Amino acid sequence: MFQLRTLVDIFARVVSGDRERALLWLNAAGEWAPITSRQLASRVYLLSMQFEQWGIGKGDRVALLSENRWEWPVADFATLLAGAADVPVYPTLTADQTAALLVDCGARTAVVSSEAQYRKLASIRERTRLERIVIMDDFPAPDAVSLRSILAPSLENGGAAEPPAGWDRWMRRHGVEPEDLATLVYTSGTTGEPKGVMLTHGNLASNLNYSTAGYSWEDKELCCVSFLPLSHITARHLDYALFCYGATLAYCGSFQLLPGALKAVKPNVFVAVPRVYEKVREEAERRAALRPVTRKLFAWALAAGRRQRARTLKGQRPTALSWRLADWLVFRKIRAGFGGRVEDFVAGGAPLGMDTAGWFADAGIRIFEGYGLSETSPVLSLNTPRDHRIGSVGKPIESVQHRLEPDGELLVRGPFLFQSYWGRPEATAEAIDSEGWFHTGDIARIDDDGFLYITGRKKDLIKTSGGKAVAPQMIETRLCAETLVSHAAVAGDRRQYLCAVIAPNFPALEDWASRQSIPFRSREELVELPEVHAAFQEIVRRLNAGLANFETVKRFIVVAEEWTVESGELTPSMKLRRNIVLQRHEARIAALYPEARRLENSQPAGGRPGL
Repeated sequence: MFQLRTLVDIFARVVSGDRERALLWLNAAGEWAPITSRQLASRVYLLSMQFEQWGIGKGDRVALLSENRWEWPVADFATLLAGAADVPVYPTLTADQTAALLVDCGARTAVVSSEAQYRKLASIRERTRLERIVIMDDFPAPDAVSLRSILAPSLENGGAAEPPAGWDRWMRRHGVEPEDLATLVYTSGTTGEPKGVMLTHGNLASNLNYSTAGYSWEDKELCCVSFLPLSHITARHLDYALFCYGATLAYCGSFQLLPGALKAVKPNVFVAVPRVYEKVREEAERRAALRPVTRKLFAWALAAGRRQRARTLKGQRPTALSWRLADWLVFRKIRAGFGGRVEDFVAGGAPLGMDTAGWFADAGIRIFEGYGLSETSPVLSLNTPRDHRIGSVGKPIESVQHRLEPDGELLVRGPFLFQSYWGRPEATAEAIDSEGWFHTGDIARIDDDGFLYITGRKKDLIKTSGGKAVAPQMIETRLCAETLVSHAAVAGDRRQYLCAVIAPNFPALEDWASRQSIPFRSREELVELPEVHAAFQEIVRRLNAGLANFETVKRFIVVAEEWTVESGELTPSMKLRRNIVLQRHEARIAALYPEARRLENSQPAGGRPGL
């Protein structure tokens, strides 16, 4: 296993690797073109030297606004090697949201991907301290600098410019130390304004030294499609780790391009947020439901897989004839959707849910779920091929000290812990106590074998009028595992029972309605139909069957809208902004209670969508 002191050490491994396919990128012809490790290093060198000529160094911040593409690691490493810190900004943020982050961090330079991102910055530039904007795409922008022009010596004829004094001396010229700031990662702001998490080189390096120790990646030719937003620390951490293992990274800048990228690149490592796995499941079930024969075959195959789930979860390939037949007829087609070569499936960023994990295990796919936060660089625990337990987020990695408060909140301590919240000493003091313990805000439990389970967010706990505390995330995750459900928000604080706001998976719901020969003219009309209400009532009935009575959803509403980052219900990292959803539907939620008081002590049931 490698031992890193700073992120400069990762770049040193890139330079020494001399790989022909360090990166893959989709060119204008629609082909996956390679970039060698030497070409990557050359481009980093040229951009980093340009940064220095502009006076960017220690104490400065460089903002990155870009989808996943090969220029992202170039800008990232160039910033770090100049001694500065980078500030990744989600490209999906609005101009005002972007301005707020840039003003807060005081970035002097920004590197952006497209004309749309440039125009966003140009519209708010006067409110910031930006001195220069570097653009990746080739388009006319008189007050910006073309990245292509900076990298010309490396881009032309496949050149590879190198520092005159040699790589090692050049990389170490600024004496970057573990305590130096490497990046400001802004939290997603699910309950308030985003905060800039200050992560040092040592924070990130120490986490990388242990996070993948349970995987046998040292002697493998690794390949991975990088599609999770690199503005998120999980995606960036993964790319850093894979650079250390000499992997090939294929950059996919759009989720719509992911299916084609997986089939073309055929990765052997796949890391995604739970929503991606849920979408794969939804699509598999949708296709199976198109014909009665395939629907029956699919159900039979999953039943055969369920009988062999224990073997799959142990990492064993079942040998039963029924499973092998199910694998040939059904399961291999699901794996083919991931490219057909994936050996390690990893989930993080949000709870995976037992239902989703179990479904994939029944289909012969073992998913390794992990857990962490931006403040912890990020990995705190992770299931591995050696230590795996479905439903848990694995065992804490070696560098993590942990303990539970009497109320169940998880506290952690170690070299991975962030330095501070940028410009917010009060928030920092609230998060890290006098003994150096970081209060994660997550409610957890640890079993006798040391596996960690996250059961909810402390601030999100709903306390019913009967005094029962309920973690809404667990219920929402189970609802979202249903094909017809895209998102859900649970309410009921200080009320006698819980209710839910459900945003349908409209492609699946519309397809279901068509197959049922149910006519509708709009989504607003669709969600009000008695047949649709009955379908969601059955979903809620199945949900409630596995819950304690005080956890059950007594009533619900189905809304005629999709929840997105742009509309505000989701954060850029696809987390639910529950308070936004509940505020927007406050009147409809309130209407569920007065007429339903008589149901308080009755059997759990779905409620007619509120009007």
